Amino acid sequence: RGNFIHLCNPHLEKMKEDILYHFALGTGTHDFPALFGDVKFVCVGGSPSRMKAFITYIAEELGLGDPGCDYPNICAGTDRYAMYKVGPVLSVSHGMGIPSISIMLHELIKLLYHAKCSNVTIIRIGTSGGIGLEPGSVVITRQSVDATFKPQFEQVILGKTVIRHTNLDEQLAKELMQCSKEISQFNTVIGNTMCTLDFYEGQGRLDGAICLYNEEEKLQYLKEAYDSGVRNIEMESSVFAAMCNLSGLKAAVVCVTLLNRLEGDQISSSHDVLVEYQQRPQKLVGYFIKKSLGKV
Repeated sequence: RGNFIHLCNPHLEKMKEDILYHFALGTGTHDFPALFGDVKFVCVGGSPSRMKAFITYIAEELGLGDPGCDYPNICAGTDRYAMYKVGPVLSVSHGMGIPSISIMLHELIKLLYHAKCSNVTIIRIGTSGGIGLEPGSVVITRQSVDATFKPQFEQVILGKTVIRHTNLDEQLAKELMQCSKEISQFNTVIGNTMCTLDFYEGQGRLDGAICLYNEEEKLQYLKEAYDSGVRNIEMESSVFAAMCNLSGLKAAVVCVTLLNRLEGDQISSSHDVLVEYQQRPQKLVGYFIKKSLGKV
């Protein structure tokens, strides 16, 4: 099926209209090819405000739109997700955790399919906890692993456990790494990313409302993760990788680390420092998009 979006769902062909409920969009009410047919890059991240900041940043970088231009939320009819577009770039929020990003991806992939998009690159930009890295380091994910360090996403469908692989595009990761070397503004590594179902116990924190293990056990677990190749921890990458693989989307995950989990659990950096950290994945991906479009 070449470089077009592939839908693993034969039932959709029988539907007269496809309503993307959580986007407040539908094929019966919106002209998807006209609205989104030119999209080549999709960037997704947890926070609506962060994704609006990204579309403003990329518009300036690509020389599109007027300075200070306000970009409307395409999904203004719902409060679930936010979506912004400038030129060939789509910026979409996905909320926190596997269930939230999974719902968004189902509808995003259908949107790209209905719009007849081709040669699309999708990149998750976000924040994470680092393991053995200085805060502010950027991790480009080689493969997403679960909390037992296996490169897989496990889901129960119709009462049966289905396992899908979670590798990400190797060439895309190398291209992003090269871009980081060219801008040379912050430490960047390629490593495995552990995707968990929880921010506290699932990530071995000692500061949640419930914790029935000790600090020694926590550190042993995190060191085992590091030895297995894990360099950061977040909560969305596994289903992101699995769904992009099934849909024929070239995908990457680029996350900045807000702390080194071997040294603590709570994020204590100042607001200004955290804001600058959060801009690092945007800068890297922005440079990659500019370079891909021949604007570097």
